[in-house]
Amino acid sequence: MAKHLKLQHSESVVLTAASQIYAAYITSGKVSDGDEDKMMAKSIREAIKLAVATDEAIISDAELS
Repeated sequence: MAKHLKLQHSESVVLTAASQIYAAYITSGKVSDGDEDKMMAKSIREAIKLAVATDEAIISDAELS
């Protein structure tokens, strides 16, 4: 595993959302021993899906010509 990470801002935002989703899974008891990697991957996919849906729904000032 890499010792140093350099995430882009958008990656950091998705990481934050994925972490919150994963924590909710843990808190609700949906992460069992040996199932962590699967649930982390699911959390990341869901965070990306949320980010894409948000990007499609909102036009930010920087996107206006």
